[in-house]
Amino acid sequence: MNATRQQRLARAKFALPSFVTLLSIACGFGSIVISVDNAPVGDPSDYRLAAILLVLAGVFDALDGFVARATNTQSAFGVQLDSIADVMNFGCAPGLLLYCYGFAQMGAAHPTLVRMGGLACFVFVACGALRLARFNVMVGRTDPRYFVGMPITAGAACVAAVVVAWPDPVADMAGAFLVMLLMIAVGTLMVSTIRFPSSKQPKSKAAFVALAVCIVLLVLLRTRFFALFFVFYIGATLLLNIAWRGGWTKIAPPKVYDDE
Repeated sequence: MNATRQQRLARAKFALPSFVTLLSIACGFGSIVISVDNAPVGDPSDYRLAAILLVLAGVFDALDGFVARATNTQSAFGVQLDSIADVMNFGCAPGLLLYCYGFAQMGAAHPTLVRMGGLACFVFVACGALRLARFNVMVGRTDPRYFVGMPITAGAACVAAVVVAWPDPVADMAGAFLVMLLMIAVGTLMVSTIRFPSSKQPKSKAAFVALAVCIVLLVLLRTRFFALFFVFYIGATLLLNIAWRGGWTKIAPPKVYDDE
């Protein structure tokens, strides 16, 4: 009897990280459903909710890895499930959200523009899938302190931050072109070889100061903070990569492996 109970507990323990991943998938699917249902209506609060669900999906995505490591239940099955979840949650869901947000209200008046918007959103989804595939085959072959290209979770959060900050759906051509530019630019950053700092960077006093500043700005700017954060995040990363090319080494550049 005890042996049977232990086996059940062991199976339950191994199922826990996958359950957390499924919660992440539920958030991504919920975002898709809300985006589609809201497209004919254009309710800003629903678009903002769909974007917030993507952020929540990212929280569960980080949590499933933490749970797997804490319970020592890492598995090849979990890795595959997590990768599939990432494609939907941080590729398809934000692509559909920005398509509905940026172009659904312009269908009758500007059908060509809507098709262009759909193509731009597909570019984002395709780049996200390529980014994940490259990450999966390069595990252990790159410096863990840096990501090669913008992580897909950060890319999804970046475009979702725009909806959180300005939830009113786009209603003019200038705004639609800006959404297209956003999707293509973030997609390009995901498949680029630009090195983005990861959470495995050594912690310093400057990091804690930056965290305190972010908290203050969040209180002051509220929903606009997230868009500002990604502008700074991308800008600082680009400047850092340019500085490395110029020979600056005050922040250690990534190690280059022979098979990269």
